[in-house]
Amino acid sequence: MSTCSVHPLPYRANPAEYFAAIRHAPGAVLLDSGRPVAERGRYDLLSAWPEATLAVEPDESGSDFLQRLRKNLTQLGNASLPHGYTLPFVGGLIGYLSYDFGRHLEQMPHLAVDDLHLPDARFGLYAWALISDHQVQTSQLVFHPALADSERQRLIALFSQPTAETTAPFALKGPMKSDLTPEAYHQAIVRIQDYIQAGDCYQVNFAQRFRAPCIGDPWAAYCALRAACPTPFSGFQSLPDAGAVLSLSPERFVRVSEGQVETRPIKGTRPRGATPEQDAAHAAELLASPKDRAENLMIVDLLRNDLGRTCRTGSVSVPELFSLESYPNVHHLVSSVIGELADNKDALDLIAGSFPGGSITGAPKIRAMQIIDELEPTRRGLYCGSLVYLDVRGEMDSSIAIRTLLVKDGQVCCWGGGGIVADSQWEAEYQESLTKVRVLLQTLESL
Repeated sequence: MSTCSVHPLPYRANPAEYFAAIRHAPGAVLLDSGRPVAERGRYDLLSAWPEATLAVEPDESGSDFLQRLRKNLTQLGNASLPHGYTLPFVGGLIGYLSYDFGRHLEQMPHLAVDDLHLPDARFGLYAWALISDHQVQTSQLVFHPALADSERQRLIALFSQPTAETTAPFALKGPMKSDLTPEAYHQAIVRIQDYIQAGDCYQVNFAQRFRAPCIGDPWAAYCALRAACPTPFSGFQSLPDAGAVLSLSPERFVRVSEGQVETRPIKGTRPRGATPEQDAAHAAELLASPKDRAENLMIVDLLRNDLGRTCRTGSVSVPELFSLESYPNVHHLVSSVIGELADNKDALDLIAGSFPGGSITGAPKIRAMQIIDELEPTRRGLYCGSLVYLDVRGEMDSSIAIRTLLVKDGQVCCWGGGGIVADSQWEAEYQESLTKVRVLLQTLESL
């Protein structure tokens, strides 16, 4: 097996300083641990100039697309790190799976309108990355053996010189508005609860979309959002025609490291309080809430089943249940499900067996997705999909793309949602969907 080369750079806690050098390069991508939490968010990873770009075709099956990804990883070739290095990525795939990639894996109705026209999955194949490790405070360039020496020297020179910050401003041309009226939202919740009463499902994740016309550079918007709401699974991905994905997600989808699998579903939310006393009361209320614990447990059971499709029999367990995680705008209830990949399975098999994440569909998953397609007027696109890296060794991490915005065709879109169960009160659910995105909308409107 060939060995990667590693070139040290000065450590920078904020990846924006390095990303500025490649902001306008083809395929520029940043996976950003804006708020490190233990090993979650330990690393920032950025790259550009992919060797190849792969997008799923409208009529291509999910299994065929995942096999194409697998083939490209194989063609790049396996590689290892020099002795003494521990890094999450040595070359491979970085990109996104939209929520609607689920349509390529399962038979779904086609009721929701696709008005964003975003490919359902898009990846670059990258032979280098700049990785910062916040635990040991290092930044370094990692070069896959397939990368030409001249390209290595160019990148070393590029990142060794100061970058002039010339970001164009970003601005909304009007207020962010929901596509749904409160009454339309209410009617959708009534319909979901009718389905629950009829025995179709136990829980459905329902979301509403907010949008506004905009101008300027999405990178400026991302930098402002990152400062206002740092989270461990943030990311920025350039799209063709000046578009971009801006993600401020707190939620891991699935991670694979040395064959060990983890998923960390979020289910249960409260707003932060205005005073320390109020904040502590909100957190205590969430931790004690029978409704939120029941919702979280439903999704944990669903994910145990999903992971069981690709994990070794008997290896799936729940080491963490109903933990509190707090972010600038909300408290969340989070659990962890772990397993061990079966000998004949890889990370892409895990994606095929568990995408999209159960925390943003409901249970049972397929029926919940059908109800979402019926009741949400437009397709989710990237929202509730995943930002993903997968390297040639099989190391993978991925987010659930909540708190995620899409800038495309002169408008910015953002979504907020939550899990609906039999005893949900529609007004409370409506307010929760606003609470989750309020800091994002307010930040954009202040630019």
